[in-house]
Amino acid sequence: MSADANCIFCKIVAGTIPCFKLYEDADTIAFMDINPGNDGHALAIPKAHHADFFAMPPALLGAVSRTAQRVAVAVQKALNPDGINLVQANGKGAEQSVFHFHLHVLPRRIGDELKMNWGHKPGDMARVKANFEKIKAAI
Repeated sequence: MSADANCIFCKIVAGTIPCFKLYEDADTIAFMDINPGNDGHALAIPKAHHADFFAMPPALLGAVSRTAQRVAVAVQKALNPDGINLVQANGKGAEQSVFHFHLHVLPRRIGDELKMNWGHKPGDMARVKANFEKIKAAI
């Protein structure tokens, strides 16, 4: 499996950086975003390092999509948002901040006024953990 020693997501996959892990299988992992756009914001990634959508093997895109769907269903069940965006960015112009393919599972509330590029404001870790526990229980 390919990895990049400088990639924060590769470090999460390797277990050298902790995360609020929601789900893991042979090819993918899903965890809470610690810079959430909204409560319940999670990420689904391949374990292997691929910089972006264009570098992803098609079969692995399917695996990440299945993981994102599993998490989205759990977020819907646990938090009952008004909707969920699946967001994936490629390149600096799209505000990709970590160059390891990832799919955001982003719960939405009517009127939340969340912009597409919501910035990276650290979340309240107790709140991230509380949402983690709800979603994890729903998976």
